Amino acid sequence: MQRYLQIFSIALEAVLANKFRSFLTTLGIIFGVAAVIAMMAIGSGAKKEILDQIKLVGVNNIIITPGASEEYEEEEEAEGKSMKKKFSPGLSLKDAEAIRNILPSVNSVSPEVTYETSIIKDGARKSAKLSGVRPEFFDVYNLQLSNGIYLTDEHTKNSSAVCIIGPTIEARFFPQEDPIGKYIKCGHIWLKVIGVLQYRKVTLGDKQDLGISDYNNNVYAPLETVLLRFKDRSIIDAKAVYGGSGGVVFSRGRVRVSSSGEESDDKNRNQLDKIVVQVSESSDLIPATEIIQKMLKRRHFELEDFEIKVPELLLRQEQRTKDIFNLVLAVIAGISLIVGGIGIMNIMLASVMERTKEIGIRQATGARKKDIIIQFLLEAILISLAGGIIGIIIGISFARIIMEATGILTIISPLSIVISFGVSAAIGILFGYMPAKRASDHEPVESLRYE
Repeated sequence: MQRYLQIFSIALEAVLANKFRSFLTTLGIIFGVAAVIAMMAIGSGAKKEILDQIKLVGVNNIIITPGASEEYEEEEEAEGKSMKKKFSPGLSLKDAEAIRNILPSVNSVSPEVTYETSIIKDGARKSAKLSGVRPEFFDVYNLQLSNGIYLTDEHTKNSSAVCIIGPTIEARFFPQEDPIGKYIKCGHIWLKVIGVLQYRKVTLGDKQDLGISDYNNNVYAPLETVLLRFKDRSIIDAKAVYGGSGGVVFSRGRVRVSSSGEESDDKNRNQLDKIVVQVSESSDLIPATEIIQKMLKRRHFELEDFEIKVPELLLRQEQRTKDIFNLVLAVIAGISLIVGGIGIMNIMLASVMERTKEIGIRQATGARKKDIIIQFLLEAILISLAGGIIGIIIGISFARIIMEATGILTIISPLSIVISFGVSAAIGILFGYMPAKRASDHEPVESLRYE
């Protein structure tokens, strides 16, 4: 053991004796390891973002939303061409029930309607969204409660005036009290609070890219309650022609503003704003999407006035694209490490030539070939490990800088540090062995004669 400690001491002295050359030798390893750390941090961050987005849109979900509501077809007539307008009832509860009854692979169907409104309590007022949902909605989107109970089938059946509020609504209207059992006014209806959602982070990018709402700032009531007590766009009556409070509706482009202050879209006659279909297996997503598209087109009189999206497939395609990008970065980082290893080998070969006489003296005083190999191998390993440690520090710094400067999420995992450290040690062994072997092959007599 003492012998090996002495060899290690000699190797360390040799490295420290040429600090600047040793540092230049490690540059390839430093940048290669730093690139590996930063690349793996970006890859881990991208993967977490994709997983978080999949949680936001739900697993195995197919999202159906209203599309263009008008379409014209040309008909040949004796005097020329005329335009015939097609009609569709739009997205409705009947569509949701048809999907539930026809598709065997469906796990749940969650119809949804959402209106912009104002929340009022004790003189305080806040703009928010009132969403009519079924109990399945919370399972489909994996939404948890921090307080209270979920909506039930009984609430839906009886069109109960109850609601679940987001944490932002709770903080605004119930800062010092328990909201459960209290009432809030949504537009012109009063709703009893029975539950509060847990906070879920939703960024502006998530809302734009994934088409989801801010769960924290919404009020959720039974779908039938919203359609019966608040508004049902599929019903055309005097209330639809005149304002909700009896006042005339003044047109402003496409938006109709009544004297009650509520806004509605003249062109939107869809009863529902969204239908989310959750299938049992990921393999059923594409077949189910094709069947739903054909079925809805037939139900809407061959008018494709709806859009179908499968967010999970789009997100997984995005993940594959990012994986390819990360692979390219890994290849570049690997090339840097190889170049760094070649640099170590070249410097160590030059060092062997410079220290030929030293090698001869060591052999003449009893050093074995094995001792010479270990000495030069240790020198290469020390250089590469030093480069690896510096590279890890720089890589972690790069990852932090990238996150702060660009907003890209980076996650530094212990595995990436272990891999980088192991790779740097392996390079020292692989590229240091040849110079060490060449040093041990020197004949003592020839080495002592070397000038």
